[in-house]
Amino acid sequence: MANILMIVTSAGTMPNGHATGLWLEEFAVPYATLRDAGHAITVASPKGGDTPIDPRSSGAAEQHPEWQEAAQRLQQTQPLDGLHADDFAAVFIPGGHGTMFDFPDNPRLGTLLAEFHAQGKPIASVCHGPAAFVGVTREDGKPLVEGYTLTAFSNIEENLSGLAEVVPFLLSTRLVELGANVENSVPMLSHVRQDRQLITGQNPKSSERVAGLLVELLEQGVSARRPTGPSPTLGMQDSLR
Repeated sequence: MANILMIVTSAGTMPNGHATGLWLEEFAVPYATLRDAGHAITVASPKGGDTPIDPRSSGAAEQHPEWQEAAQRLQQTQPLDGLHADDFAAVFIPGGHGTMFDFPDNPRLGTLLAEFHAQGKPIASVCHGPAAFVGVTREDGKPLVEGYTLTAFSNIEENLSGLAEVVPFLLSTRLVELGANVENSVPMLSHVRQDRQLITGQNPKSSERVAGLLVELLEQGVSARRPTGPSPTLGMQDSLR
């Protein structure tokens, strides 16, 4: 059994006043996968305390009574202050539009993720969760995602959501600007990329597979390895989809 850190957003309101927060499926499904694999889970957020859930996703809880335990864990999250990668085998970062407002350039979050990377521990994230990578610097002084192939909520999906003009930036575009090879696929269908210890999913439908790959990495003992060289570069056409 390993201790897994799950980091969720504390942001419940967009600049335009609309409610936002965590997309519940992206937490509840991986939570159950990691729990059922026998792992202990610590839930944390930038501010700690009760996690705001995006109203557009909260209604799904009524159709999924198996998410009840996960939803309860969101009511008493630990603050990021005082947490260190030394105490965990891996980190999982769900999304929701709230992450776009309190994850990028967050000093404490950035330090924590840099620790996970330096120790070669798995970093898994879904949808808007990779907003946490924005502003994170590795030991070599380069952006965390530089040279990594990954996926995240696509520009097409952001336009389909109707929030492309509300978010501070388009996530896939920003990750490309930071040196990542962003490979996105069909909107709203599961799409996952794994590059060394970094596992990412494009959208909520990718949540279960990302968590499953994380379980597999933990079983392989990947947390004892340090990161290796970069992966091949993908074309910009794939990157900006």
